[in-house]
Amino acid sequence: MSVNINHHVPEVQAYRASVLHFTADPAFHENAYSWHEDGLLIVKDGHIVAAGDYQHLKDKLPHDVMPLDYRGKIIMPGFIDTHVHYPQTDMIASPSPGLLPWLEKYTFPTERKFEDRAHAAQVADFFLDQLLSCGTTSAMVYCTVHQESVHAFFHESTKRNLRMAAGKVLMDRNCPEFLRDTAEGGVRESEELIERWHNKGRQMYAITPRFAPTSTDAQLQLAGELAQKYPDVYLQTHVAENTDEVAWVKSLFPEARSYLDVYDKYGMLRPRSMYGHCIYLDDSDRKRMAETKSAVSVCPTSNMFLGSGLFNFSRADELHVPLSLATDVGGGTSFSMLQTMNAAYKMARLGSTYLPALRMFYMATLGGARSMQLEGTIGNFVKGAEADFIILDPQATPLLERRTGHSESLEELLFALAMLGDDRSINATYAAGVKVYQR
Repeated sequence: MSVNINHHVPEVQAYRASVLHFTADPAFHENAYSWHEDGLLIVKDGHIVAAGDYQHLKDKLPHDVMPLDYRGKIIMPGFIDTHVHYPQTDMIASPSPGLLPWLEKYTFPTERKFEDRAHAAQVADFFLDQLLSCGTTSAMVYCTVHQESVHAFFHESTKRNLRMAAGKVLMDRNCPEFLRDTAEGGVRESEELIERWHNKGRQMYAITPRFAPTSTDAQLQLAGELAQKYPDVYLQTHVAENTDEVAWVKSLFPEARSYLDVYDKYGMLRPRSMYGHCIYLDDSDRKRMAETKSAVSVCPTSNMFLGSGLFNFSRADELHVPLSLATDVGGGTSFSMLQTMNAAYKMARLGSTYLPALRMFYMATLGGARSMQLEGTIGNFVKGAEADFIILDPQATPLLERRTGHSESLEELLFALAMLGDDRSINATYAAGVKVYQR
């Protein structure tokens, strides 16, 4: 259930439970996380004061502050979903033989409705409630080609005081006339939206070319120039998701060395750029992403649902490409980052890679924050970070309770949550220290 959001909360709040957060990537560092079985999280004015052992921190509390008791549960940072399409909420789980026919039959007709501000607001309201019920407190969100879809989204996000990045889709070719903008018009509207929304409260803007095939050279050129003009604004798009799409890009941009190279040519590889999928990259692409601090958003439920392919975790890690996890609804089949971890683990195994649970929880929290250049703001419990956190319940279902009751390590406990958990495992969600969801 959603809760009535009360922004007037006590100055200092405290929460007692097991406390987990990450300080580094477990793939590369032995001491990558902080775990306190009997822990305490202290929050003041929507920011983290301290997170650690209850016995060590309890004396730091004002005498009139009683910790909210969540013992038996786990407090951790809210999940960060780095690639999701809010307008596709109503077409999740739509049958199709592949990506391109799925776009034609379901995606484009669904997105047409978002020229209506009231419709966009109603979907945004439902979408954000779904995210919060799944423990997701931040996301990188695709809107539609319509400015109204962006205004509606940010209004709903502002009501809940969430840290969200979103943007108007840019498409000026190879799409239905009713969803087509122009090179100049689309980029001008994007700049108007940047001025209106970027860094207003906790809202952040993302320049959003849908993918190379639906933008002309002129639009990609202007979008790249906009990205250079506003370096603290995000850029998000799709790359190398599907073999048919890769072949299509090759035919449209024959001079490009690779699909990723199309974006590179227009100055779109940079910090705060997020590339969805990245299945069919080569090592030259991966090196280029690493050196430009461009990040990969891995979308496992979507990749399996659309039969797109398997993401290569081992090559990405060898070349130190920043990685995060994403649901990619509506190609993805769940808003739950726990369900997304379940799919990521299986996708990695099919590609002969083993993903520990600690790594997956890192990718869904601090990994997302680092990919978005937001470490220290969200993603873990360092002092001064924004207090976006969730209460995870390892006993949310009879099966989970039975399995976690036999866990002999933190890795086993988290692995059970990743394999068996879903929205039922989220007991409560807090944004900037305010409870915004209670199961």
